[in-house]
Amino acid sequence: MVESKSEKPEANKENADPSKEMEIDEEEEAPSKVFTIEILRVIKDLQQQHGLRHGDFQRYRGYCSRRVKRLRKTLNLPQGDKRHYKKRDVTLANLEKENSDERFIHIPLMLAERAWAYAMQLRQESNTEPRKRFHLVGKLRKATVYALQLQELCNSEYCDARTKLEAEAYSAWIHGSLHFELSLWKSAAENLKKAQVIYENLAQALPEEEQVVYKAKVDELTPSLRYCAYNVGENASMNDLLEMRGQGMLDNLSTLVAQTRTESMEAFQTTEWRGRKVTVRPEKVRLFLLSIQDLEKSIEKAKDYPAKIELLENVLLDCKDAISAIKDEIKQDPKLRSSGESGTMTATQYLLTYLSYTRLKLTLERNLFMVAQGKLSLDDPNAPEKVQIEGKKTKPQDLSRLYEIILQNVTEMQQLTGMETDAAFQSEVETMALTFKSFRCYYIAITLVALKRWREAVAMYERSTKYATEAIASKAISKDFDLRNDLKQLIQTIEGCKFSAHANSVLEEDTTEESVLYGKATKTSKPLFERLSTYKEDASLNSRNPNVFKLTPEMQPIPAKPLFFDLALNFVEFPSLEDKVEQKGGAKQAAGMSGFVKGLFGWGGSAGK
Repeated sequence: MVESKSEKPEANKENADPSKEMEIDEEEEAPSKVFTIEILRVIKDLQQQHGLRHGDFQRYRGYCSRRVKRLRKTLNLPQGDKRHYKKRDVTLANLEKENSDERFIHIPLMLAERAWAYAMQLRQESNTEPRKRFHLVGKLRKATVYALQLQELCNSEYCDARTKLEAEAYSAWIHGSLHFELSLWKSAAENLKKAQVIYENLAQALPEEEQVVYKAKVDELTPSLRYCAYNVGENASMNDLLEMRGQGMLDNLSTLVAQTRTESMEAFQTTEWRGRKVTVRPEKVRLFLLSIQDLEKSIEKAKDYPAKIELLENVLLDCKDAISAIKDEIKQDPKLRSSGESGTMTATQYLLTYLSYTRLKLTLERNLFMVAQGKLSLDDPNAPEKVQIEGKKTKPQDLSRLYEIILQNVTEMQQLTGMETDAAFQSEVETMALTFKSFRCYYIAITLVALKRWREAVAMYERSTKYATEAIASKAISKDFDLRNDLKQLIQTIEGCKFSAHANSVLEEDTTEESVLYGKATKTSKPLFERLSTYKEDASLNSRNPNVFKLTPEMQPIPAKPLFFDLALNFVEFPSLEDKVEQKGGAKQAAGMSGFVKGLFGWGGSAGK
């Protein structure tokens, strides 16, 4: 029995189909599991949950250390015992086991994240301790080693295509970060661009709900790539730096601009304004003039009005620093102070006036963008908060206040030191004032229309048209603020607004009872019995409460009711009062018997009084 049982399998093996044997061998050689690890999503979730939401890299580094310890303990992969240390890295042999787990791949990932977080913590501390920068580079080198281990594990047959791409992109990003710190701009740009391309392709291949993380990572890599291109000198300009500064991606613009090529700096040793060249000595002023060279292009590239406003506000801060540098130079040089007191304008003081004008011009542009932003909210009540002014619904009076601020800036331009005697400059500024006054009057008129003050609104429309016509007719137009097309469009808009306001005023005043149109009269408050002689069609007479007769009469003034009726007064004969009349006209006479009677009955004299 035993022999026969042992022989049967041998016989079956001999008679077995060889093709089936090859299929069985292939199934045995194929990996039992194929892991899918969303590396970017995993690390982003862990970073947000463990400190990086608030920029706390030390907390995230501690979490990574604890996570690695737990993983090694759970997967039974310790590095020695309590007394001895023996390094044990994750290899392909760990993934080949039957009971292999995808958490083996998490160990090199967490080690790389721990080293990277330590490097970012050292970057924050290196602002005050420069020696920590060497430690930072060492930690990034260690992160690249673990990233290569991760890439090697994921490139095996035990991981799917998505995991392989994510590991390759992660390794390229870590290598790009290291080369960025080492100022190896070309290799850093290559690695970062490689990571960006992989993440872009992954985003396109995934469903929409999973694309957000990858698109955010692509946007995160863009500033670093621009900075690398700027340092390499290819396809980069100061325009890119200003745009990055406006988006909050670069904090220290002056340091970046200081690395500009020497020939660019030499081009700004002198500057010219209104036909006069001035030598620029302070470095801050040269850096500022260089930064605003392509400011208009940067503003055009900005996505919306809040981005443009933020960009101008950042440039205004640099302008104020440049003005402070010029003022400090004037204070330190007694010759400049004495010349300023004597009334003669030196080159340095002229440069200060030019910078002050630039500051006011940038402020005007910022305020005009705020007006444009408010107009969008005014035209569209359902506009999003980022379009509205300070997150509130815009009203016409808000825009009129903005134009008041703009007019104050124009007044400051007129009072710039040294420009009082420049007739051409004063004419240009006066034209600007007329332009902004016309817009201010227009929005004041809109405010009055909302209050149904039609006459005042029409008057403001007329004044706005007057200012706009004068500004268009003026020959002194500033190149920085040429708004003649806007003024012409404003005049056309005002024409329709005036007719509308006039019609509304006529309709509001047309409530008298003499106004009849096609046999129908307007409503009146008089009851029917008071207007019987006049024919009027009144629909209210057919209603439940017709205005026919006022049941409660109106109050009328009447004489006061006496306290009692003096009936005896009708039968009393009054004495003659001639003696009293004579006393008023001539000498005083004796009253006689009549005076006695009057005193007795109290008809007159003191008793009557």
